[in-house]
Amino acid sequence: MTSADMTNSDKLRAHEFDGIREFDNHLPKWWLWTLYLAVLFSVGYWVHYEVLRSGLSSGEHFALAVQADDERIAKKLGPISNETLLELTKLESRVAAGKAEFVKTCAQCHTANGGGGIGPNLTDKYWLHGNTPMEIKKTIDDGVVEKGMAAWKDVLGPKLVTDLVAYILTIKNTNVPGGKEPQGEPYDN
Repeated sequence: MTSADMTNSDKLRAHEFDGIREFDNHLPKWWLWTLYLAVLFSVGYWVHYEVLRSGLSSGEHFALAVQADDERIAKKLGPISNETLLELTKLESRVAAGKAEFVKTCAQCHTANGGGGIGPNLTDKYWLHGNTPMEIKKTIDDGVVEKGMAAWKDVLGPKLVTDLVAYILTIKNTNVPGGKEPQGEPYDN
């Protein structure tokens, strides 16, 4: 840069590095105002969410979104019946989602293949609380407190519960090797 390129307002710093000298000018006003506004916004944001607690938290936003999604899915599914739950077993995506949730949530008690551990074997023809799709759904929804099974309806929501039912219906009567001994009443269907 030649001295002709510099204006009178440009100031050069006293030090030089690799033959390069830097300007020592003030920051542009638009940049400073952007900084000041960002700081004011962050203080206002902090007061609104942390001090006054007048805004919804991210957890509350998420819960509302999940609730709205559950309502949308419930409307789309229509009234749930044995027939609609049996239809879900034909949808690979729903069965796969049910299997993933089963491994994550249910395998601790029923083992990953459904053969039973602490909980009963879900792959044989013996069932403690009924083996129709709606009875399986009711067991998942309401749990079996006296046996130590939690109610999952509010935790998982309607879509995941129906996905679980779809998966359980696909492993029913498969009699996996090493499954737990029969418990409950035998069912032929």
